[in-house]
Amino acid sequence: MQTLDDNRPLDPKEWALTIFISSLPLIGIIMLLVWAFGDGSNIHKKNWAKGTLILWVIGFIIAFAFLFFFGGIAIMSQLFN
Repeated sequence: MQTLDDNRPLDPKEWALTIFISSLPLIGIIMLLVWAFGDGSNIHKKNWAKGTLILWVIGFIIAFAFLFFFGGIAIMSQLFN
């Protein structure tokens, strides 16, 4: 159940703390998952966390695609030399 506090806009101090925590290596991923899918998070923080996780997934997909593509080219060039 959402309360009135869950719908209020976050002030800049809360956003700065949220972004700082999400930028920490392992804790950030865990907190993004908690904020995105846990109960009791502010609706704005919840939506931001979901969007950030979507961007992370897209970034990983692109990174792995480049890794496999260029890695495959490098391996194939070594095989044919």
